[in-house]
Amino acid sequence: MAASLRPARGFTLIELLVALTVMALLALLSWRGIDGMVRVQVDMRERMDGVVSLQTGLTQWSADLDAVVETGQVSGVDYDGGVLRLTRRDTTIADSPVRVVGWARRVIDDQHGGRGSWARWQSRPLRTRAELQVAWAQAQLWAQNPSDVEKRREVAVVGLDQWQVFYYRNDAWSNPLSTAGAASTNTPTGAAGSAGPASSALAPLPDAIRLVLTLSAGQPLTDVLTKDWIRPVLGGGKS
Repeated sequence: MAASLRPARGFTLIELLVALTVMALLALLSWRGIDGMVRVQVDMRERMDGVVSLQTGLTQWSADLDAVVETGQVSGVDYDGGVLRLTRRDTTIADSPVRVVGWARRVIDDQHGGRGSWARWQSRPLRTRAELQVAWAQAQLWAQNPSDVEKRREVAVVGLDQWQVFYYRNDAWSNPLSTAGAASTNTPTGAAGSAGPASSALAPLPDAIRLVLTLSAGQPLTDVLTKDWIRPVLGGGKS
């Protein structure tokens, strides 16, 4: 039988170019799909981290208020429009010393884009009246113009545009800075936050405290959040 002289047929240059183009398009679409999935996962992780951080902060807020102790030297709870200061027992230490805790909106350079954070500060354990007065003043200075030492005691919780605090007294909510909110003198004698002698007319603890947080834009959580705390001795628990 005579051998066939017809040459073997292969792909033309145009066919190869078309195949390569199709493969490139498929690879591009696949990459975009994978990139989209990764972005969704990153967004979900950031949102979950934000939720956990906020929940942890709110839990700590309630725990601080539950542990408030009235020392007779300074108010158990005091809000001056910038920082909420309180005195609480630290039951994690054997002799349960007192600590001063501060909550404020602080602009912290490396936190939440430097736009503002809801932050917490606490003093070291306090065992004398002199230490308590010094820590009480430090808490106010921390909210206004903290030193490097005070900055090391702060923890940023969540990005914050603004916040408000309200007291519940005499069957009504009121601003702590108003006449209704400030039932009586709520700082020691002398300038606010000074380490002078204690006043004999410190304000009693409010029946409840309302916290209103306006979370900042540009982060996983952006909303206005309201949380009420009720003094446990009233039997109402907290919400």
